[in-house]
Amino acid sequence: MLSRVAESLYWIGRYLDRGENTARLINSTTQVLLDLPAKASFGWHILIKVAGLDAEFVKRYPQADEDTIIRFLVDDEDNPSSIISSIHNARENARTVREVLPMELWERINSLYLYIRDNGPRALVGRGPREEVLRGVIGRRESITGLFTGSMSRDAAYQFIKLGRNIERADMTTRIVDVNSALQVSGDSAIAALTTQRAWVATLNALSALQMYRNHVGVHVRRRYAAEFLLKDTLFPRSVNFCFSEIQACLAALPDNPAAIRALRQAEDHLTGMRLEGLTSPVLHDFLDDLQGDIATIHAAVAGQYFNQHQPKNGQSAGQ
Repeated sequence: MLSRVAESLYWIGRYLDRGENTARLINSTTQVLLDLPAKASFGWHILIKVAGLDAEFVKRYPQADEDTIIRFLVDDEDNPSSIISSIHNARENARTVREVLPMELWERINSLYLYIRDNGPRALVGRGPREEVLRGVIGRRESITGLFTGSMSRDAAYQFIKLGRNIERADMTTRIVDVNSALQVSGDSAIAALTTQRAWVATLNALSALQMYRNHVGVHVRRRYAAEFLLKDTLFPRSVNFCFSEIQACLAALPDNPAAIRALRQAEDHLTGMRLEGLTSPVLHDFLDDLQGDIATIHAAVAGQYFNQHQPKNGQSAGQ
């Protein structure tokens, strides 16, 4: 397979997952903010920070309020990581490799782009319309995943899309979890504990993980076990550990890439060695930062081996 084709397929997987998970990140943060008591230290600026987009944001926006941040993340075509830009970039990459994709897969990617192009401005009207639009993005993206899984041969094209999806998903799961590491509640300890629990319920909900958590861990959501489930669970498809196992399977099906395998093993070792008992929020944040660095190293090894070190489409990097 030509490196440019492999690269486009890889970025289809990454961009589609980035658009969907940005929608999930916004929904999670919205729910956390709705449940906060007056003494909580948390705000919309946290969303930009954990997404790794604070430098990009301050270039164009004078203040970090809800309206400007939602515009930046949903409908700003000059932000390369906004939902509209991510879906547009996935569509453009899919257009260039249509000959290796099922026709219906291309049509659904194109339909998703048209949906967010036409409905993105509604997300700026208020929280109700915003949730509806973002759920529309998530649902349409999930239908693409179902079609991809059910209609593509398990050849190199399939593996590169799946590889991109799981590298992006692992990174975005760490960022969604990281929202909670920024939450601080002063005053009554009972209120603080309840607020923390609600924040983790919102995070599990945002990742469609709440029911699976309750099935496999327990009815009551506790900080340590929720974080452990989203980072280390071996069965839940959005956990970082599960994504790592999927990356391993993709690399095993593609031509040998020792650098990527070494980078993946290092990331797995860091994840396995993490102890969540009594973990403070600052330490969790630092660990997630390190894990994001590990994921960026995996991406760099993949790009160096399979894409002749070409720059990804539209200049994106793994950490963006």
